[in-house]
Amino acid sequence: MFSDGDRPRVGVRIGDSVLDLAGVLGEQVFAEPSLNAFMAQGRARWTDVRARITELLILERHRAAVEAALRPLSGVRLHLPFEVGDYVDFYASEQHAANVGRLFRPGSEPLLPNWRYLPVGYHGRSGTVLASGTPVTRPSGQYLGPDGVPVFGPSRRLDLEAEVGFVVGAGSPQGTRVRVGEFADHVFGAFLVNDWSARDLQSWESRPLGPFLAKSFATSVSPWIVPMDALEQARISPAPRSPEPMAYLADAGPWGLDLALEVRLNGHLVSRPPFAAMYWTPAQMLAHMTVNGASTRTGDFYASGTVSGPDREQRGCLLELSWGGAEPLTLPDGSVRTFLQDGDEVTISATAPGAYGTRIGFGEVTGRILPAVGG
Repeated sequence: MFSDGDRPRVGVRIGDSVLDLAGVLGEQVFAEPSLNAFMAQGRARWTDVRARITELLILERHRAAVEAALRPLSGVRLHLPFEVGDYVDFYASEQHAANVGRLFRPGSEPLLPNWRYLPVGYHGRSGTVLASGTPVTRPSGQYLGPDGVPVFGPSRRLDLEAEVGFVVGAGSPQGTRVRVGEFADHVFGAFLVNDWSARDLQSWESRPLGPFLAKSFATSVSPWIVPMDALEQARISPAPRSPEPMAYLADAGPWGLDLALEVRLNGHLVSRPPFAAMYWTPAQMLAHMTVNGASTRTGDFYASGTVSGPDREQRGCLLELSWGGAEPLTLPDGSVRTFLQDGDEVTISATAPGAYGTRIGFGEVTGRILPAVGG
C-alpha cells in the first residue's frame, strides 16, 4: 500500500517506482486502503490480475498507460499492506529451536519431545503489528535480577527475530480444515517480519506458558507482499524430517522455499538466514493451524518463527548470534552488541529465485529502538 497525498491504495513495486493499480487497471478494489478486498476475491482472481499486470509491463502498446501510473518510490509513503486479523507465530526452524534449547536448558535434549511431530506455535497480538519504519519503544516488564529475585524495568535483552510471514487471502469456515495441498488456494503471498522479543521478560514469564509481554509489544512487517504465484521458481523440497510427519502434515508437493534473508544492524550485515533450511513448510503450518477446525479469515497471517541456518553467520536473532550474551558481536564500526541498544536500527531484506535467473526482491522491514517509557 502507498499514498502520495491521497488515501492509501494498492501499488506494485517496479524497480524504484510504484505502479498505481487503481490508475492503470481502473478498478475500485485497488483504490481501497488495504489489500483485503482484493485478496478475498480468491486465487483465480489473483492469477488473472497478475497476468494482466505482466502484460501491461511487457507489451509496448501499454507503455503510455503504465508510465502515467508510475510514481517514484522516493515520493510516496508506504503503509501496512493489509488489515490484520489474527496472528500466529510458529517455531519452525530446527536450528533456531535447538540453539534456544541449548541456551535455556543446558545439559538437556535441545528439542522438546513434541517438536519434530508438529509445528509449534502460539497466538500473537494483532493490534501491535506495525508497518515497516515505525519506531519500536523498548518494552518494560518483570525479569529475574542478578540475585534471582524478579524486578520490574525496561528490558535489557531486547532482540530482533528475522521471520517470513504468510497472509491468508481466502478464508476457511469454522469446523473445517485447510489441507496441505490446499495451501495455495488460501494463502495470497509472503512478506518479511521482525517479531521483536524481550528475552529477559520471555525467560521469566514463559513458565509454564508461552510468550506474552515479551512478544506482544511490537511486530513489524514489510510493506510489500510477494504473491505465491511469483515464487514458483523458489519452491524446493523441504529439509529431511524424522520421524515422517503424520498423515495430515504429509507433503503435497515441494513447499519449501529458497529465500535468502539478510539482517543488518545499523547498516552492518550481521546475518544471512536461509529459509531453505526450515523444518516445517508454510503449507504444513497452515494445515496444523486449522486441523482442529479453527477458522481463518482474509487478513489473518502467520509467521515462520526465527529463520536460522546451521552456521553461526546464519543465525536469525541476537540471542543466537551472541550466544545468550556470552559471545558479543563486534560491528565494523567497532561498537559491540549482545542485545539491542536504544537508537539501534534493524533492517531485514530478502530475495528469491525468479524466472530466467532473475532475483525477486521482498523489499525491507525496518525498525528503530526508542527508549522505554518511564513510570
